[in-house]
Amino acid sequence: MGPPHAPTPEPPPEVCDLAVVGGGILGLALARELLSRRPAWRVCVLEREQEPATHQSSRNSGVIHAGIYYAPGSLKARLCVQGAREMYEYCERRAIPVRRCGKVILATERSELGRLDELERRARANGLDGVRRLDAAGVREIEPHARAIAGLHSPGTGVVDFKRVAESLARDVAAAGGVVAGGCEVTGSETRARTIRLSHPRGVTEATNAVFCAGAWADRLAVDAGASPDPRIVPFRGAYLRLRPQRRGLVRSLIYPVPDPALPFLGVHLTRSVDGDVLVGPTALVAGARSAHELIRARDALETITWPGSWRMMARWWRVGALEARHSALRGSFVRAAARYVPELEAEDVEPAFTGVRAQALGRDGRLIDDFVFSRTARALHVRNAPSPAATASLAIARHLADQAERSFDLGS
Repeated sequence: MGPPHAPTPEPPPEVCDLAVVGGGILGLALARELLSRRPAWRVCVLEREQEPATHQSSRNSGVIHAGIYYAPGSLKARLCVQGAREMYEYCERRAIPVRRCGKVILATERSELGRLDELERRARANGLDGVRRLDAAGVREIEPHARAIAGLHSPGTGVVDFKRVAESLARDVAAAGGVVAGGCEVTGSETRARTIRLSHPRGVTEATNAVFCAGAWADRLAVDAGASPDPRIVPFRGAYLRLRPQRRGLVRSLIYPVPDPALPFLGVHLTRSVDGDVLVGPTALVAGARSAHELIRARDALETITWPGSWRMMARWWRVGALEARHSALRGSFVRAAARYVPELEAEDVEPAFTGVRAQALGRDGRLIDDFVFSRTARALHVRNAPSPAATASLAIARHLADQAERSFDLGS
């Protein structure tokens, strides 16, 4: 028998002490953290869909990242390393299936060795245990079907179903007296002298303070609350394939390429999930809609193409965009990208899996923003950019945001 489902969405309160806008894994983790600190508080989570965690939190590769990629000293590096440790501990306490299966990052060309050196340096600077350099024979020992001239092995990387984690967090919120209200897409906010009024299809919720963890809709809600329009969320659509059951033996754990340090994407990789599937992907193509459930939505597409940063980004990265378009359109091209690391992989070995949308913050200057970004307006905090590894780091990010809330808001007793 599988794990119990998240609680049935409750009616949203008319009045509360704190509203968390967005019921993904991060919003739920934050609500749980705040209730643990202030159990007398009336806390609600306002989620646009009928149930929580239906967007980025459930449409991803499920990797618990160790923190090997991120610039030492960055918020992303610190919160990822802390968050991974806490995620493993939380899953153990809640009996959520998790596998600490490890990952190899592979260089197939000599030109990639310098970048591999940099990743090894970052791993050491970020305090990761057990990360070691591999030669070609070492790669084959860990992944017999993989081929590379060198690699890094990260034994602390693992996999989990983040949807299950989010459902568990939602149960924690309900058990602590909080409310998780679905069908409550926040369409507007009005800051008053003592409250912030949040409008949604099920009425109005008047909160003393609010924290916006709205993912793909983060910029709109921040601007509506009085924040700068920079950065803007530009959605990237990512498609995954999966290996057919008889070919899953090609991959034991996780196989990643050496990433381009100028891009906040990790490239096409192969991931053995906690349930035994082997995923291949994702692609990363600018999307016409912010939801994975739609191919195009006029407002979403218009906001992307009218943002000056979009044109500057495309002018700089048009070759990468053309390659991603090819991968998206031609399965053979997509599979060949993965076959650089697993040469036996062929187009007939895969089948479609699922598609997700990554909410990527893009500056007016065309810069793809890599680190987590948080900001403040009157009576509100905003998560403006929380890409991967936000799910890994969700418990640590929640604590970071709760600390900010306690410093920024007049919380009373």
